[in-house]
Amino acid sequence: MFSIAYIYILAAILLLILFYYIIGIRAIANDKIAIVEKWWSTKGSLKDNIIALNGEAGFQPNVLRGGIHFKSPLIYKIHKMPLITIPQGKIGYVFARDGEPLSPTQTLGKVVEECSNFQDVTAFIKNGGQRGPQRGILREGTYAFNLAQFIIITENKVYYLSMGDKRENLYIESMIGQIQANNGFIPVIINNKEDVIGIVTVNDGPSLPQDTIIAPTIGDDVNDKNYHNNFQDIEKFLKAGGRRGRQHQVLVEGTYFINRIFATVEYIKKTIIDIGYVGVVNSYVGLKGKDTSGDSYKHGELVDIGCKGIWKTPLLPGKYAFNTYSGHVFQVPTTNVILKWIASQAGSHKFDENLSEVSIITKDAFEPSLPLSIVFHIDYKKAPYVIQRFGDVKKLVEQTLDPMVSAYFKNIGQTKTLIELIQNRSEIQNLSSNNMREKFEHYDLELEEVLIGTPTASKNDDKIQVILEQLRGRQVAEEQIETFSKQQKASEKRRELNEAQAKAEQQASLTQSNINIGIQENVGKGELARALQEAQRIQKIAEAEAYKVKQEAEAAAYKIEKEATAEATKVRVMGEAESDKVTRVGIASAIASKEQVKALGGAQLKIIQDTMMEFANAIKEAKIPLVPSTLITTGKDSAVEIPNALMSIFTVLLGEKLSKFDSLKEEIPSPEVEKIKNEILAKIKS
Repeated sequence: MFSIAYIYILAAILLLILFYYIIGIRAIANDKIAIVEKWWSTKGSLKDNIIALNGEAGFQPNVLRGGIHFKSPLIYKIHKMPLITIPQGKIGYVFARDGEPLSPTQTLGKVVEECSNFQDVTAFIKNGGQRGPQRGILREGTYAFNLAQFIIITENKVYYLSMGDKRENLYIESMIGQIQANNGFIPVIINNKEDVIGIVTVNDGPSLPQDTIIAPTIGDDVNDKNYHNNFQDIEKFLKAGGRRGRQHQVLVEGTYFINRIFATVEYIKKTIIDIGYVGVVNSYVGLKGKDTSGDSYKHGELVDIGCKGIWKTPLLPGKYAFNTYSGHVFQVPTTNVILKWIASQAGSHKFDENLSEVSIITKDAFEPSLPLSIVFHIDYKKAPYVIQRFGDVKKLVEQTLDPMVSAYFKNIGQTKTLIELIQNRSEIQNLSSNNMREKFEHYDLELEEVLIGTPTASKNDDKIQVILEQLRGRQVAEEQIETFSKQQKASEKRRELNEAQAKAEQQASLTQSNINIGIQENVGKGELARALQEAQRIQKIAEAEAYKVKQEAEAAAYKIEKEATAEATKVRVMGEAESDKVTRVGIASAIASKEQVKALGGAQLKIIQDTMMEFANAIKEAKIPLVPSTLITTGKDSAVEIPNALMSIFTVLLGEKLSKFDSLKEEIPSPEVEKIKNEILAKIKS
């Protein structure tokens, strides 16, 4: 009995297992999906496709999501696969196993908008999805992919249902290597700190025409229906006429989710035009423009911005997102450029690094090397003309300015001797600046200045050095002459200064002397006036007395006229009166002369003052010393001075004074004369 029950239970279990197996109960976790593979079908098997869209045997388009599903193992095989998550800031790539084949011009399968990011296999295939690597990329998120149809490539892992195809595995590995080489699992990020731009090279689409090297810019206007948003929308890019190859349009600051299998991005530095420069653009792309250079310009065409060729308008100082593959920017200095024809020196722009001194032959057969410096300027508006004509500034210097300047100064050297070349350098500089300015204008340059250095000779030639030493010696002699002349003038000025200082020190004494002389002059004038008045008074008194005596004598004579003896008495009385008159007049004259002598002493002071003033002026102009320069002594207490001008003058004046008194001896009694003489001598001594 036990055995029968056991058998029933076992049979029930087997039937349950068989039932479970037959009905195919499948439990799918929520973080997984299940790919359904159909073993058999009444509709037959697939021939060329992998996905059975119409119920044929093979991989079914739809996947099973989390839950309980009934799929009989007699009909279906279930492949459980994980959900796929694309992390934040990462990019995933898709490879389709089934779909329409790619056209000969395609590299990637077109984007199917209605397939829910490759999760709807049926919609993908029915809407023209193509097999192979896809243009569409996967952004951040979690996806339920049918990994029998799609191979998903992420940064860390490749998700797919293996079918044992080695060639497929090799192809997937090459895709991974290409993506990694282009850093394609992260978006394109351009920040402002690095000052770079992105140059895009498209690997899909129609090829460029034979004469085109850069694909033109298309679909960059946000209002354009085919605006491709900087190569992120591949289908719109191609609809707008995008071509494969390097693109003229560049990427600036920002983040771009670009399929790196579709397009690669190269980073280059921005074009920076510094202050003091302009950028002349030679564009390799664009339509043929109209020549704007004018009829007088015969060296090439200048076109408007955006056209192919040299742009007439240069780039001003600043930063530019310029694609250097689609054109070249020539930086032309607009500040003063110094060119040095000196072998050991070069200007800051390095345009003259291959220049050396100009070898010349002078009129007197010397062969010096002449160092030169030329300063010129390029007008920023004329910079495109210079580039179109010469290619760049360095070629202008080496191929045009160098031979022109050298020839000019060789011609100048033949007309000048070595001495003239050295001494007339300023004149030659001015002349060369004026003559060469017109030549520079012919090349659209503005000459500022020509500077000439000192001619130098070769190491084995010392003749020029001899000439220079002679010139230096001559100059030193001239400078010494000038120095001695200046020193002589300085000595004279120093002597005048010393005299002025001495005069200033004695000014108080001179002033007091002048005051005393003035006082004495006034006193003398007063005494002279009093003496004259006294003499006149005495003279009048004497005349009155004489007249009185005469009248009395005449009266007496008249009285005795009648007397016999009256005549004799009259004669006698008149004789006595006349004698008395003479005596009184003589006495009055003597007294007057005495007073005049006194007055003469005061007047002499005036004579002395005038004489001294004239004498002082003569001494000042002739620079004759007042103090005797030599003193001869004959003993301890005796000294004899050498006569000088002052003593001579005093001697003359004293002699003149005394001579006047000698002439008065006969008129004035001797005692009076001696008395007056002594008074005069006393005044003179004081």
